[in-house]
Amino acid sequence: MTSMDRLTVKYHGEIVGIISLTPDNKCLAFEYDPRWLAEGFSISPLELPLKTGLFLAKPTPLNGNFGIFEDSLPDGYGRYLLHKALMREGIDDRNLSAIDRLSIIGKSGMGALTYEPETIISTDEEITDFDLLQQKALEVLKEQQDTDAGLLLYNSGNSGGCRPKAVFSDAEGHWLVKFRHTYDPKDMGVQEYHYNEVARKCGIDVPDFKLTNGKYFTTKRFDLTDDSERIHTATAGGLLCLSLSEPELDYSKLLALTRYITQNPKYVEEMYRRMVFNYLTDNKDDHCKNFSYLVRKDSNGKFIWHLAPAYDLTLCTEGYNGQHATSINSTGNPTLQDFIAVGTKIKMNEKRCRRIFDEVYQNCGDLLFNRISSK
Repeated sequence: MTSMDRLTVKYHGEIVGIISLTPDNKCLAFEYDPRWLAEGFSISPLELPLKTGLFLAKPTPLNGNFGIFEDSLPDGYGRYLLHKALMREGIDDRNLSAIDRLSIIGKSGMGALTYEPETIISTDEEITDFDLLQQKALEVLKEQQDTDAGLLLYNSGNSGGCRPKAVFSDAEGHWLVKFRHTYDPKDMGVQEYHYNEVARKCGIDVPDFKLTNGKYFTTKRFDLTDDSERIHTATAGGLLCLSLSEPELDYSKLLALTRYITQNPKYVEEMYRRMVFNYLTDNKDDHCKNFSYLVRKDSNGKFIWHLAPAYDLTLCTEGYNGQHATSINSTGNPTLQDFIAVGTKIKMNEKRCRRIFDEVYQNCGDLLFNRISSK
């Protein structure tokens, strides 16, 4: 594999800008293309505002990468597969720069950003035998074989998260199907399906979902339109330049980000609703990459940021050392007053905060695992 020192970033075939390595090869630099500055949008408003000049990534916490480009890279399961696939090609991925990794992603990542030139490690076939993919995923995760690492990576679409996944399309649209990890119960898919049913009853915006083969939770992709047009997507972690390995996010900051990036009060309330749901149902996997935002054009052709639908909603009792990845009012054991404090801090009406809390509380049903104190 030939190492690279610069890449062209594109969106729908249009040049967004150029990323390159700093002279010490430790950090990335980025500069918008002049035409994009005139006609495009900021791909990451906090870190890369739409203006001229060279942007330099910070050495930490993302090892010299920008958050928005880190979003394009697989993590968890995908990174593990990439490591295995590269090792089979005789490549030690510890020696790869962020640019090398983005070149491997090329046009195959989630969201709308693509990277050129593209480095092709291996080509494989799309498989829709999901029982076979589940079997192969467990074998690779158990270190029983690594022959199929490239095949699994190809079918995962370089998606993030810790659990095995595959992407596919059918007459109903574009989907992401999730498999269980070695430590998951056998009914993991049914469990996540039920969580999404209840979340929808609680008024939370979730993508269309279904059970495939009666056991694999399958959710519609929100980074693609029905016409297969790619949608620019950014996680909260990407926008705030946060690392998964160092959870430090609080819902007050997440609500502030939502207000700033979307300028839409309904999305602030939606994020508040998700906060309540995650705590009441013991979904402690509420880390910075499990909240996303996306960009769409309005009727006037203006690029507008929206809060993406909720995803990765399921029971997670372990979290990070037994705690939620995202705190509420700086605590992992909030009272009702902490919920209200976070809402009123972002200028939500206290009565509205209480109403949303009650609506979620009353609709959680058998998923109500935490009865929050009112003190």
